[in-house]
Amino acid sequence: MSIINSEIKPFATQAFHNGAFVDVSHETLKGQWSVMFFYPADFTFVCPTELGDLADLYPEFQKLGVEIYSVSTDTQFTHKAWHDTSDTIKKIQYPMLADPTHAISRNFGVLIEEEGLADRGTFVIDPEGKIQIVEITAGGVGRDAAELLRKIKAAQYVAAHPGEVCPAKWKEGDATLAPSLDLVGKI
Repeated sequence: MSIINSEIKPFATQAFHNGAFVDVSHETLKGQWSVMFFYPADFTFVCPTELGDLADLYPEFQKLGVEIYSVSTDTQFTHKAWHDTSDTIKKIQYPMLADPTHAISRNFGVLIEEEGLADRGTFVIDPEGKIQIVEITAGGVGRDAAELLRKIKAAQYVAAHPGEVCPAKWKEGDATLAPSLDLVGKI
Protein backbone atom coordinates (compact mmCIF):
# COMPACT_ATOMS: atom_id res chain seq x y z
CA MET A 1 0.00 0.00 0.00
CA SER A 2 1.41 3.37 -1.01
CA ILE A 3 1.83 6.05 1.63
CA ILE A 4 1.33 8.80 -0.94
CA ASN A 5 -1.97 10.58 -0.13
CA SER A 6 -2.20 8.71 3.17
CA GLU A 7 -2.89 10.71 6.32
CA ILE A 8 -0.05 10.97 8.79
CA LYS A 9 -0.43 8.89 11.94
CA PRO A 10 -0.98 10.59 15.29
CA PHE A 11 2.07 11.61 17.31
CA ALA A 12 2.97 14.00 20.11
CA THR A 13 6.43 15.06 21.22
CA GLN A 14 8.59 17.90 22.41
CA ALA A 15 10.84 19.96 20.19
CA PHE A 16 13.62 22.44 20.69
CA HIS A 17 12.58 25.63 18.90
CA ASN A 18 13.89 29.18 19.19
CA GLY A 19 15.50 28.60 22.59
CA ALA A 20 12.52 26.82 24.18
CA PHE A 21 10.98 23.38 24.50
CA VAL A 22 7.60 23.28 22.74
CA ASP A 23 4.92 20.65 22.17
CA VAL A 24 4.39 19.43 18.61
CA SER A 25 1.84 16.89 17.38
CA HIS A 26 0.29 15.70 14.14
CA GLU A 27 -2.38 18.36 14.75
CA THR A 28 0.31 21.07 14.65
CA LEU A 29 1.02 20.19 11.02
CA LYS A 30 -2.56 20.51 9.80
CA GLY A 31 -3.56 23.67 7.95
CA GLN A 32 -0.16 24.28 6.38
CA TRP A 33 2.39 22.54 4.17
CA SER A 34 4.98 20.75 6.30
CA VAL A 35 8.19 18.79 5.90
CA MET A 36 9.14 16.01 8.29
CA PHE A 37 12.90 15.74 7.80
CA PHE A 38 14.27 12.61 9.53
CA TYR A 39 17.99 12.17 10.12
CA PRO A 40 20.02 9.58 12.09
CA ALA A 41 21.51 11.53 14.99
CA ASP A 42 22.77 14.79 16.45
CA PHE A 43 26.53 15.37 16.69
CA THR A 44 27.24 13.38 13.52
CA PHE A 45 28.66 14.14 10.08
CA VAL A 46 26.24 14.32 7.12
CA CYS A 47 23.33 15.40 9.35
CA PRO A 48 24.61 18.91 10.18
CA THR A 49 25.32 19.59 6.49
CA GLU A 50 21.71 18.76 5.62
CA LEU A 51 20.19 20.68 8.54
CA GLY A 52 22.41 23.68 7.80
CA ASP A 53 21.36 23.58 4.14
CA LEU A 54 17.70 23.64 5.24
CA ALA A 55 18.46 26.50 7.65
CA ASP A 56 20.01 28.53 4.83
CA LEU A 57 16.87 28.16 2.67
CA TYR A 58 14.37 28.29 5.55
CA PRO A 59 13.15 31.81 4.59
CA GLU A 60 12.28 30.47 1.12
CA PHE A 61 10.27 27.61 2.62
CA GLN A 62 8.50 30.10 4.90
CA LYS A 63 7.55 32.28 1.90
CA LEU A 64 5.70 29.23 0.55
CA GLY A 65 3.91 28.70 3.88
CA VAL A 66 5.96 25.57 4.61
CA GLU A 67 7.17 24.62 8.09
CA ILE A 68 10.19 22.36 8.46
CA TYR A 69 10.35 19.81 11.29
CA SER A 70 13.65 18.01 11.68
CA VAL A 71 13.34 14.70 13.54
CA SER A 72 15.88 12.35 15.10
CA THR A 73 15.65 9.76 17.84
CA ASP A 74 17.57 12.12 20.13
CA THR A 75 15.88 14.03 22.97
CA GLN A 76 14.99 17.71 22.94
CA PHE A 77 17.81 18.19 25.48
CA THR A 78 20.35 16.76 23.04
CA HIS A 79 18.98 19.05 20.31
CA LYS A 80 19.52 22.05 22.61
CA ALA A 81 23.07 20.96 23.47
CA TRP A 82 23.88 20.52 19.78
CA HIS A 83 22.31 23.89 18.97
CA ASP A 84 24.36 25.57 21.70
CA THR A 85 27.68 24.08 20.56
CA SER A 86 27.58 23.95 16.74
CA ASP A 87 27.82 27.05 14.55
CA THR A 88 25.96 25.22 11.78
CA ILE A 89 23.09 24.11 14.03
CA LYS A 90 22.84 27.57 15.67
CA LYS A 91 21.42 28.81 12.33
CA ILE A 92 18.34 26.58 12.68
CA GLN A 93 15.08 28.44 13.24
CA TYR A 94 12.72 25.52 12.58
CA PRO A 95 11.56 23.04 15.27
CA MET A 96 13.87 20.11 16.05
CA LEU A 97 11.59 17.23 17.13
CA ALA A 98 12.61 14.66 19.71
CA ASP A 99 11.75 11.01 19.08
CA PRO A 100 13.43 9.06 21.92
CA THR A 101 10.61 6.48 21.98
CA HIS A 102 11.02 5.94 18.21
CA ALA A 103 7.24 6.24 17.74
CA ILE A 104 7.40 8.96 15.08
CA SER A 105 10.17 7.22 13.13
CA ARG A 106 8.13 4.00 13.21
CA ASN A 107 4.97 5.86 12.12
CA PHE A 108 6.79 7.11 9.03
CA GLY A 109 8.53 3.78 8.37
CA VAL A 110 12.10 5.11 8.69
CA LEU A 111 13.25 3.52 11.96
CA ILE A 112 16.32 1.30 11.71
CA GLU A 113 15.21 -0.99 14.56
CA GLU A 114 18.57 -2.64 15.27
CA GLU A 115 20.29 0.75 15.57
CA GLY A 116 17.53 2.81 17.17
CA LEU A 117 18.15 5.52 14.55
CA ALA A 118 16.10 6.99 11.71
CA ASP A 119 16.94 6.69 8.04
CA ARG A 120 17.31 9.90 6.05
CA GLY A 121 13.63 10.35 5.21
CA THR A 122 11.86 13.40 3.84
CA PHE A 123 8.07 13.63 3.87
CA VAL A 124 6.14 16.58 2.41
CA ILE A 125 2.71 16.86 3.97
CA ASP A 126 -0.15 18.95 2.59
CA PRO A 127 -2.45 21.14 4.73
CA GLU A 128 -4.92 18.24 5.12
CA GLY A 129 -2.22 16.13 6.77
CA LYS A 130 -1.66 13.87 3.74
CA ILE A 131 1.76 12.81 2.49
CA GLN A 132 2.50 14.14 -1.01
CA ILE A 133 6.24 13.50 -1.43
CA VAL A 134 8.54 10.85 0.05
CA GLU A 135 12.30 10.55 -0.30
CA ILE A 136 14.46 8.09 1.63
CA THR A 137 18.20 7.89 1.10
CA ALA A 138 21.04 5.74 2.43
CA GLY A 139 22.84 7.04 5.50
CA GLY A 140 25.85 8.28 3.56
CA VAL A 141 23.82 10.27 1.01
CA GLY A 142 22.92 13.83 1.95
CA ARG A 143 19.85 15.61 0.61
CA ASP A 144 19.56 18.96 -1.19
CA ALA A 145 17.27 21.64 0.27
CA ALA A 146 17.01 23.49 -3.07
CA GLU A 147 15.70 20.35 -4.78
CA LEU A 148 13.23 19.82 -1.94
CA LEU A 149 12.04 23.41 -2.38
CA ARG A 150 11.55 22.79 -6.13
CA LYS A 151 9.50 19.65 -5.44
CA ILE A 152 7.32 21.48 -2.91
CA LYS A 153 6.63 24.24 -5.42
CA ALA A 154 5.53 21.56 -7.91
CA ALA A 155 3.32 19.84 -5.33
CA GLN A 156 1.72 23.15 -4.37
CA TYR A 157 1.17 24.02 -8.03
CA VAL A 158 -0.51 20.69 -8.76
CA ALA A 159 -2.69 21.03 -5.63
CA ALA A 160 -3.80 24.50 -6.74
CA HIS A 161 -4.33 23.54 -10.41
CA PRO A 162 -6.34 20.31 -10.70
CA GLY A 163 -5.95 18.73 -14.11
CA GLU A 164 -2.36 19.93 -14.56
CA VAL A 165 0.88 18.09 -13.81
CA CYS A 166 4.51 19.21 -13.61
CA PRO A 167 6.97 17.41 -15.90
CA ALA A 168 10.55 16.45 -15.01
CA LYS A 169 12.80 19.32 -13.97
CA TRP A 170 9.78 21.66 -13.74
CA LYS A 171 10.54 25.00 -12.14
CA GLU A 172 8.15 27.74 -11.10
CA GLY A 173 6.93 29.55 -14.23
CA ASP A 174 7.66 26.65 -16.58
CA ALA A 175 4.97 25.07 -18.72
CA THR A 176 2.90 22.28 -17.22
CA LEU A 177 0.96 19.48 -18.87
CA ALA A 178 -2.76 18.79 -18.96
CA PRO A 179 -3.03 15.01 -19.34
CA SER A 180 -5.50 14.02 -22.03
CA LEU A 181 -6.07 11.53 -24.80
CA ASP A 182 -4.47 14.01 -27.22
CA LEU A 183 -1.12 13.82 -25.35
CA VAL A 184 -0.83 10.02 -25.40
CA GLY A 185 2.28 9.08 -27.35
CA LYS A 186 3.14 12.72 -28.16
CA ILE A 187 5.57 13.45 -25.32
